[in-house]
Amino acid sequence: VQLQASGGGLVQIGGSLRLACAASGLPFDRASMGWFRQSPGKERECVAAISASGDSTYHSDSVKGRFDISRDNAKNTLYLQMDNLRPEDTAIYTCAGSRRIVTPTRFSELYDYWGQGTQVTVSS
Repeated sequence: VQLQASGGGLVQIGGSLRLACAASGLPFDRASMGWFRQSPGKERECVAAISASGDSTYHSDSVKGRFDISRDNAKNTLYLQMDNLRPEDTAIYTCAGSRRIVTPTRFSELYDYWGQGTQVTVSS
């Protein structure tokens, strides 16, 4: 199983980025997916998760109204649209997949597969 994240970069406050996670080697349309982030000195945080079908989502309070998770099961790809970015959004963003559940979850222990991460830096 491979999860390849892309789309990170350097952006100014208020800017936007769209992350993508290309999945291979797993039954993507039967796997719930999530985006996590971690910055130095902070615990890993689930910012968004989505059900296998895509009809149910979770967004953390810290990103609600600014980030939007989505997926294209025909392309085996997960997305995270990030708008109105803030300096506190600076982190390494990683996608994760679970073969055990189909509903969205913020609990990292329920995920089986992890990507390599992509850096997002929001400059002030």
